[in-house]
Amino acid sequence: MEEFKYLGTTLTNQNSIAEEIKSRLRSGNACYHLVQNPLSSRLLSKNLKIKIYRTIILPVVLYGCETWSLTLREERKLRVFENMVLRRIFGPMRDKVTVEWRRLHNEELNDLYSSPNIVRVIKSRRMRWAGYVAHMGEERGVYSVCWKNWREGEHWGDLGVDGWIILGWIYRMWDVGVWTGLGWPRIETGGGCL
Repeated sequence: MEEFKYLGTTLTNQNSIAEEIKSRLRSGNACYHLVQNPLSSRLLSKNLKIKIYRTIILPVVLYGCETWSLTLREERKLRVFENMVLRRIFGPMRDKVTVEWRRLHNEELNDLYSSPNIVRVIKSRRMRWAGYVAHMGEERGVYSVCWKNWREGEHWGDLGVDGWIILGWIYRMWDVGVWTGLGWPRIETGGGCL
């Protein structure tokens, strides 16, 4: 069997996340088309449209994203999807020079959408999940698979660059005693905290 669905996640024999992301984007696209009319409506405020996006569409796309190891190609696909939805929410803009309607550029969308983009949300969720794993006791299965093997120097699977950076950061912070159990350190990201 080359691939199958388990708990809503597509698993492949190559341990590739690309099929899972395609499946999540298809599901997100279906949700987007269901709420396309309200997102285009002039009767709803832009804030309400963003809430619809963040509560209906985004959770469908990001289900299980804590375990994803994204490549640049996959990050781009996710950003293209998000920009499609945001263009629907914010609508076209009248060009000041030509006085014609045009679609918004990516930079303009980033300025209008004040929340972190979809890739940053995925990375922050991965960081949070890695922290949960780091806090688990050694008797827990996830801890022994992810954390114990990494501390012992065994290489297990391809985490991607982000995965190794996150685990390395948590490992260093754990060793220097940042994890006191009193709370998580705040990580400044420029646009807010993770």
